[in-house]
Amino acid sequence: MPLPENSRFKIREVGRGLFYRAARQQASWLLVFYLVAGVASASAQTGRLVPTAEIIITRMAQARAENRARLRPYIVTRNYKLFGKEGSNAKSEVTADVAFVPPDSKKYTIQETNGSGLGQIIVRRILANEAEVAKNYVSTDLSADNYDFRFLREANVSGQRCYVLELLPRRKEIHLLHSDIWVDATTYLLRRFEGEIAKTPSWWVKDVNVTFVYGDVGGMWLQTASEAVANVRILGRSTMVSRDLKYKISELVAGGSSVQTNLLELMPGRPFPLGVISRPPK
Repeated sequence: MPLPENSRFKIREVGRGLFYRAARQQASWLLVFYLVAGVASASAQTGRLVPTAEIIITRMAQARAENRARLRPYIVTRNYKLFGKEGSNAKSEVTADVAFVPPDSKKYTIQETNGSGLGQIIVRRILANEAEVAKNYVSTDLSADNYDFRFLREANVSGQRCYVLELLPRRKEIHLLHSDIWVDATTYLLRRFEGEIAKTPSWWVKDVNVTFVYGDVGGMWLQTASEAVANVRILGRSTMVSRDLKYKISELVAGGSSVQTNLLELMPGRPFPLGVISRPPK
């Protein structure tokens, strides 16, 4: 006996509903499959997972604390060169000794100057500022109190895998910078710091961009070179480049109270030109 028309319609509707539900379920499983396959493929290609910005920041803080615990007294001989807008020859050259005693004492002595006296004036201000920052470490630290952090990408610096983070200063101060930092993916120590000062230091200077480079010095992780570029009223665009030449590192001799001094020369007798700090690939 044939079914009534309305019964056949209901059966068709039920069948269509089951088909759509099955199709949707299959589509959702396919989506999950492709997502999992994509993640697996990406993991297979990179062979590693990138930690979150929060984890990177936490490990950075731990690495900096461990490095500060390894600091010993030292005297660094540092060379500064001031270049004008033409950028070919240095207008001024200054050599200074900077003495550091943990945890926060820095004193400097100008050893030699050549060229314009402006270079010595600028270097003295740089070193005085450096001593002030050392005494107020907490106010300039790379912490959540001073900065917001944003993960940008991975990159290589001198063959080392790094995480690149953007720093967003929470306050407009001359000791804070809006910058990018390159964090070693193995040690979580800084390899590079590049950006602009959050607050213009004076009416005479604007558009200040700075770059710091870090490296190992006798088991301590220190800033070893820098470059600052600014537009200076009357003088125009100027660049100050610095590089550490040698270190005298003092430490107590095991089992006694005598002090042993190690001499470590980084760049003995080698002059360096403008643009000494190479730019990492984007």
